[in-house]
Amino acid sequence: MLASITPLGERGRGRRWGSTVAVYLAGGLAGGLAIGALAGALGSVVFGSLTTGVRLVILAVAVLVGLALDLKLFGFSFPTVHRQVNEDWLVRYRGWVVGLGFGGQLGFGVVTIVTTSAVYAMVLAAALTADVRAAAVIGAVFGVARAAVVFAVAGVKKPEQLGRIDMELRRWNGWTRAAAYGMQSALALTLAVVAAR
Repeated sequence: MLASITPLGERGRGRRWGSTVAVYLAGGLAGGLAIGALAGALGSVVFGSLTTGVRLVILAVAVLVGLALDLKLFGFSFPTVHRQVNEDWLVRYRGWVVGLGFGGQLGFGVVTIVTTSAVYAMVLAAALTADVRAAAVIGAVFGVARAAVVFAVAGVKKPEQLGRIDMELRRWNGWTRAAAYGMQSALALTLAVVAAR
């Protein structure tokens, strides 16, 4: 998807990259707000009576289980849907439809391929707030952060640049995964320590 919305691609489709990206970011925000608010509403029913300490322990355990699944420690991986945003939209619809549709789906987080359990941890964290507004904020931050990745291709104005960006992102893949796993471990430890107090 990242290679789909570039200044080069949007210019080739007769659209302005900045306009498509602005709506894409708005879509990411809207999708994030929606998943967060939904999780918060459900969480208020399911987790509302639990103490903060218990909620933190639940999240810590979930993050560790997710990390184990990410690393395939027990031969299993986490469940995910097997669909991506529809690339046919790129030529079928106007830029604002593409931006809003792609951004909204990616911001919602769980309606396209999920590549890390951290996405599920975010939804659980939102639910564990047991508060629609707080959960919506968590979702919104997630949605905008996920959409902001589009800025990695902001400088792609020639075809050869796209190839270089792709190679660079692949080169960093192992490092970024290791950093994410490290952050998940640190988060689980921090949650456990705070819950124990």
